[in-house]
Amino acid sequence: MTSYTFSEARQNFAAVLEKAKAEGGVLITRRDGTMFEIQPVPRKELPLDVQGIDLGLSAKEIVGIIRETRKR
Repeated sequence: MTSYTFSEARQNFAAVLEKAKAEGGVLITRRDGTMFEIQPVPRKELPLDVQGIDLGLSAKEIVGIIRETRKR
């Protein structure tokens, strides 16, 4: 696990976050010796996050299908 001083982490915060993402976490140490660990939080899957399906239909065909079903 990579360790940074508070000043280094503050000056290079984006790089610190990328390092935490790559390694699973980084340590940041203050002058008084207080230590903090930054680690990525896994993304939660949402119920409506679904993969799209390529049906090979054009936009015009999809609109036609929708209009046809609305007429019923």
